[in-house]
Amino acid sequence: MNIIISNSDNKPLYEQITSQIKNLIINGTLSEGDALPSMRLLAKELRISVITTKRAYEDLERDGFIETVIGKGSFVARKNLEFIREEHFRIVEKHLQKAVDTAKTSGMPLNELVELIKVFYEED
Repeated sequence: MNIIISNSDNKPLYEQITSQIKNLIINGTLSEGDALPSMRLLAKELRISVITTKRAYEDLERDGFIETVIGKGSFVARKNLEFIREEHFRIVEKHLQKAVDTAKTSGMPLNELVELIKVFYEED
């Protein structure tokens, strides 16, 4: 599993890990039932504290992305299609908010922004 963390990112390390694993699950790189590295192994690979990886795994389990079996490890949870759809919507909303903020700052009228979104949406 290829996770990249950055000390210059303003997000805490556990959030960087959580968001990257969520993205791997959402985009299908990790599939239902796939084993995740142990917390200790991931901490060793990333050269961070086990407490940090523990927090990331706890958040992933709380959000329904992984399941942990005592003595066996952590695995990608069975996909809840509605949950994944909501997660995708949340990601789109985040990006659209950035686009709207930038459009407002540059003085772009709403109708032009809507037209631009339509162009991108209808591209092949």
